[in-house]
Amino acid sequence: MTDPLASITDYWDAAAPAFDNEPDHGLRAEPTRAAWARLLHSWLPSAPAKVLDVGCGTGSLSLLLAEAGHDVTGVDLSPRMVEAARTKLRAAGLEADFLVGDASTPPTGDRRFDVLLCRHLVWTLPSPKAALREWAGRLRPGGRLLLVEGRWRESGEKGVPYVAGAEALPWHGGIEAEALAAAVRPLVTDLRIEPLSGDPDLWGGPVTDERYALMARV
Repeated sequence: MTDPLASITDYWDAAAPAFDNEPDHGLRAEPTRAAWARLLHSWLPSAPAKVLDVGCGTGSLSLLLAEAGHDVTGVDLSPRMVEAARTKLRAAGLEADFLVGDASTPPTGDRRFDVLLCRHLVWTLPSPKAALREWAGRLRPGGRLLLVEGRWRESGEKGVPYVAGAEALPWHGGIEAEALAAAVRPLVTDLRIEPLSGDPDLWGGPVTDERYALMARV
């Protein structure tokens, strides 16, 4: 029987070399980079906060967090994504702790964090509600859960579909803000939704699908 995590790892390993070509992945254009930096500044507590970036990919948001003075730990299932993130931070002369592991159950031991950040990940998870419970448990009392998500077309590199069986994933194709809020609300307090579709700088151009940030405290 095929290991689903192995298939997912292989998919993102293959995607890693071209991942940053997407405007909102690599944040190479200054308007896009600046837009994400502004958002993170508005969402996070004063530095230095301990931030866990789950599904960190190539580390673009981790880099912005480290530049702002935060203590960053990034986790990704793909070794190639993690190596790209480490290379990105080293090139900038900054430090972060990057770990290869399942973002649903981050391999961070008994450490607790001030902020857990997750962007565009929950649609890939076999058990997203279990992951949400796990993530809430990784935060110290009063810590912030920050989920940047949306409801969009199937993800794929140049039309290549996601892993076999992806259509059976609970949140395949993303999840609407109100549905995610309903799943998160029993775990948190002070939940709010910030729409993000209307700012083209965040995405490298206009978008027509639903994109938002969910912010809450535990």
